[in-house]
Amino acid sequence: MSAVWLKIITILCLYCSALTDTEVKGLVWRNVGEAFTIQCRTDGEQESLCLRMGLNEQFEVFFRNKLSVKDTVAQKFTGRLESNGVFPNMDIFIKNLSLTDTGPYWCGYSMYDKKTHEQKVINGEGSMLLVVTDNRHANTNTVNGCDSSHQNLVLMSVVSSAAVLLGIIIIFLIWIIHKMKVFRTTVKPRRVATNEVYEDMRGTMRR
Repeated sequence: MSAVWLKIITILCLYCSALTDTEVKGLVWRNVGEAFTIQCRTDGEQESLCLRMGLNEQFEVFFRNKLSVKDTVAQKFTGRLESNGVFPNMDIFIKNLSLTDTGPYWCGYSMYDKKTHEQKVINGEGSMLLVVTDNRHANTNTVNGCDSSHQNLVLMSVVSSAAVLLGIIIIFLIWIIHKMKVFRTTVKPRRVATNEVYEDMRGTMRR
């Protein structure tokens, strides 16, 4: 569970840093199987609306062209997504949520600029971050975490491991000390060479 929460926090931080205050609709929490609605809004004339998912807006969820009454829906959301409203202000309803639906959703609008002859894309209001959780797994983990028998087992395992490690360290130190004593007793003292010159004085005294 810690890895899941770490991922959610990372997505939240990156998402909030990527949006301005006028673009953020909010953070939405839902459980598995529930539903939520994205309200995409914009001012001015636009040619198309594209709802994308992901930090880099890499996954296209929904597309509506101004001149078409037919919506394009990603296969992952087929049968779970409904659209309401009049273009360009539309409500996108997604039901039967799963954990993989967690992530940021972006309301993107596009308009052809006749001056630059380029397609201009802007983020409209209504972009949000969806977090889907599974309460059943959370409750199970809470019960298991509070089980005293499991806590005692973990505590005994830690104590046993620490005792074994301490015993190994003590044996190793005793062996090192013994080896040092044996080495000191077996080393012979070295004979120190001297550079002194001895003169035979016997001949001198006879004279």
